[in-house]
Amino acid sequence: MDRTTFRLADYLRPDEAFHFARKRLAKRFPKRAHDHDYFEVFLIESGRTAHWINGISQSLSRGQLVFLRPQDAHAFCADQKTGCQIINVMFRNETAAHLATRYAATIGGRFFDACSPLPETHQLAAPRLARAVNVAQQLQTAERSLARIEEFLLFLTNRVALASTSDQHDAPHWFSEACSAAQSREVFAKGAPGFIKVAGRSHEHVCRTCKAVTGLTPSQYINQIRIAYAADLLRSDEVSIDDVISDCGFENTSYFYRLFRRQLGTTPRAYRRAHMRDPFQST
Repeated sequence: MDRTTFRLADYLRPDEAFHFARKRLAKRFPKRAHDHDYFEVFLIESGRTAHWINGISQSLSRGQLVFLRPQDAHAFCADQKTGCQIINVMFRNETAAHLATRYAATIGGRFFDACSPLPETHQLAAPRLARAVNVAQQLQTAERSLARIEEFLLFLTNRVALASTSDQHDAPHWFSEACSAAQSREVFAKGAPGFIKVAGRSHEHVCRTCKAVTGLTPSQYINQIRIAYAADLLRSDEVSIDDVISDCGFENTSYFYRLFRRQLGTTPRAYRRAHMRDPFQST
């Protein structure tokens, strides 16, 4: 696909540090893909979209957060049935360089500082997605200051860091891609078989690599993601524990309870009580 370059000067005044956009994507690919002379992050707020990125076609859906670098060339085509709405934030190169240097222990080599062929992508579970959308929307009417964009980016990187993708350092590219895909409910709800399928390698090869990179078996790795997702769901009064178990793909309730206690040191019900305090009532 031919490409053109988008310039930040076409969107920002010299005194502005970022640009915010919330829009529905067109249901056809543009004539040209584009790269940039700036960094950006975008979040799929609703729907689905085909995404052509660095010569690769992929599908993105609600809750996926992408840290795009200047050299990444891409184009969108929203799903014909669902459409797609995204939140997009552009920011200056010097902002990314400053954060990557100052917070090298956390951000260096990750997020917008990643050196991988594809930009780093994360699947946000529903509660985390709601927080990300809420914080992003605050940028819409905020002063376009350096302090606001740095605050926003640090929020994103620290929240996303909770998804435990640090274990992907120095991993084979196919394994890193599988780990990113494993953040999606469509994958982790199928357990280890779902993870092995998206990895596209033999069962034995995936097991060996997973153990070498993470120190865990595929089942242990996926179950950590499932329990973290369950914990997010349990912070909502609207979701029953039975529904949480079902959403995470567990067919054995006792097994879920054992894993939950092992990972979080308490029962799902006790965890919910501890994290659903009413801020207007004394505890």
